Amino acid sequence: MVHSWELVTAVDGPGTRMTTFLAGCPLRCLYCHNPDTMSARSGTPVRAEELLTRIRRYRQVFAATHGGITLSGGEVLRQPAFAARILRGAREMGVHTAIDTSGFLGALASDALLADIDLVLLDVKSGDPETYRRVTGQELAPTLAFGRRLADLGIETWIRFVQVPGLTDVDENIAPIVSYAASLPTVSRVEILPFHQMGREKWADAGLRYELDDVEPPTPARTEHVREMFRAAGLTTY
Repeated sequence: MVHSWELVTAVDGPGTRMTTFLAGCPLRCLYCHNPDTMSARSGTPVRAEELLTRIRRYRQVFAATHGGITLSGGEVLRQPAFAARILRGAREMGVHTAIDTSGFLGALASDALLADIDLVLLDVKSGDPETYRRVTGQELAPTLAFGRRLADLGIETWIRFVQVPGLTDVDENIAPIVSYAASLPTVSRVEILPFHQMGREKWADAGLRYELDDVEPPTPARTEHVREMFRAAGLTTY
């Protein structure tokens, strides 16, 4: 079940990428900017070969820009069999592969699936289990375990953290993420993503209650402070 796809540059991995958003997600992140992808019913049935045909059209673009494909969501690991076919097909074409995931369903990813991934964008939404539960409705431990598994397998990982004032944006919540990221030898990059309100109307359109209506984006100075926390641990951070 595919929600949508788009060609993007300098987002969702290196180079120009074809990012495909799969439908369905087990998390209910309060700040989700794509709440329309939460339900599997929001997607359209797509055959793997159809998507691979589309990927094949852009091979020259990927080669010229050192880009590739990224499977996102929703949650890509909610559809592991489909994801595995796409990743294998793309790798056979010589296309760089990435997934953007919370890691919560990492146990569903087989070693064979992971062997066809060049890069994982791992969204670590909180360093504190209670805050993680408040933000997502789920547990933090599976995400941390998945990141360690990626490190054991030698898979390059970018850590992503969404900075939400009054929710995730406190040093006590961020410090454990810094320690965690620094402990994983395959983490090559950290991205700090300041909270924004661009998804607010989608919540209303989906008939969902949006709890962060009054939250302002963090100041540039505060965002830079958070980035410096990661840089101080030797992590390349943007």
